Amino acid sequence: MSENLQNTHDVIIAGAGPVGLFLACELRLAGCSVLVLEKARDPHSPLKALPLGLRGLNVPTVESFDRRGLLNDLKNQAVSRDVPAAAHWMRQPRRSAGHFAGITFFHDRVDGTQWPNRLPNAAEGIATDMSGVEAVLTRRAVATGVVIMRDYGVEAIEQTEKGVDVGAGGRRFCGRWLVGCDGGRSLVRKSAGIGFAGTDPELTGYSAQVVLADSEKLVPGRHDTATGTYTYAAPGTIAMVDFDGGGFHRTDPVTRDHLQAVLRKVSGTDVTITEVVLATTWTDRAFQASAYRSNRVLLAGDAAHVHSPLGGQGLNLGLGDAINLGWKLAATIRGDAPKGLLDSYERERQPIGARVLDWSRAQIALMRPSPASRALRSVVSDLAETRDGATHFAERVWGVGQRYDLGGGHPLTGRSAPDFELADGTRLNEHLRTGRGLVLDFGARASLRALATRWGDRIGYVASDARAHLGVSALLVRPDGMVAWASDDACEDFADAATHWFGEPQAMSRPDRSA
Repeated sequence: MSENLQNTHDVIIAGAGPVGLFLACELRLAGCSVLVLEKARDPHSPLKALPLGLRGLNVPTVESFDRRGLLNDLKNQAVSRDVPAAAHWMRQPRRSAGHFAGITFFHDRVDGTQWPNRLPNAAEGIATDMSGVEAVLTRRAVATGVVIMRDYGVEAIEQTEKGVDVGAGGRRFCGRWLVGCDGGRSLVRKSAGIGFAGTDPELTGYSAQVVLADSEKLVPGRHDTATGTYTYAAPGTIAMVDFDGGGFHRTDPVTRDHLQAVLRKVSGTDVTITEVVLATTWTDRAFQASAYRSNRVLLAGDAAHVHSPLGGQGLNLGLGDAINLGWKLAATIRGDAPKGLLDSYERERQPIGARVLDWSRAQIALMRPSPASRALRSVVSDLAETRDGATHFAERVWGVGQRYDLGGGHPLTGRSAPDFELADGTRLNEHLRTGRGLVLDFGARASLRALATRWGDRIGYVASDARAHLGVSALLVRPDGMVAWASDDACEDFADAATHWFGEPQAMSRPDRSA
């Protein structure tokens, strides 16, 4: 590494994609100094914009953006780019609720009463594009003081007792912690010696914008054929899956001749491509890091897990990593984190990642161009039309069933906090915008207020009635919006839960910033 040592930052983040940017915003909200190093010189790419950059944000992601005051900006960005019109499955006669391996399930079959812990006004997913997400997060990051250095890809790392030295762009930077958000081929992960294992690809996927000489030969919509799968949206947006073992992904440029050959193969037509405007490839390779932390190096997003983009789970999974990690790492840096708090990041997020990888693998099993897969696909299609089937798919795709195993017997513990509408006209999510924990007390009990204030500014306290209580009288919400404790009628065990997640009360805390 060069000996040109830069100022020390609390955290260096490798990668200025949505995950790295969201994590940077979370850390700055908690007062940490953050440097983001990004390999790409220019953040703009046509592959991030519509239609190829279309992404569906699930309920946990939408809730996270709302809790940080970013949701309206994101919605405005999506509306200005006409995002809803970009997805062919959104223009069906019935209102689509999502899909599993291209099998659509519909809102009129989803039974929301099976989720008793959700309010009637609960958030729903939205569609946007990658460039819109990055634009919103970049504005917030810059406004809060995050330093973003582009054209500075991480080249080497060296861990020390008190931090991590990072080589990038011929310069040396020093951080107390390093987080790799640098993608599936993460140099940070490899340099830290963290294993990456999973299942090899079965296919090469293609997403392209083309000009067709005879577009009438392709029928709009999704089509599963004896040789693969293709989706066509006029005038020239095409997605294809070729079960070639993933042999073409990142091996050669996607030429007109190659793209045309694959399209003819999977469509069974002699359609002609006259021009390739944009094209990219992907695979169903499904790998996960063996650990999310190695001393002072952590992983998030694609650096920790990769899988096929089917169903749009990847971005949501990575953003979930970011909001889970941010407050825990910040508390560790401040010195008020209880023992084991940072290790709970891997303990909570790794199982979520494993479930998403299996969800991705299951979709590939239904898409294989074989008689067995076609037969199974027919069965799953029938199930998706039933009330229980559609509700199950919605629960997984929307993310409303997500729950961490935090112990405790209350059904809300470990779940995302409902966005209660309070008597003063505010919502619970609005009270989480400071990035602190929160006690919401519907009973305005002096005893609970006195307990909560012992944690000072780590935990806020709100006493209010609400339009609906869901049978709960009080709850403790972590900074990431997850319920850490809930009670139907008493404040017993509150102090234990608060100490477990927020450390000792102020009078007893002994901050140690070198932790």
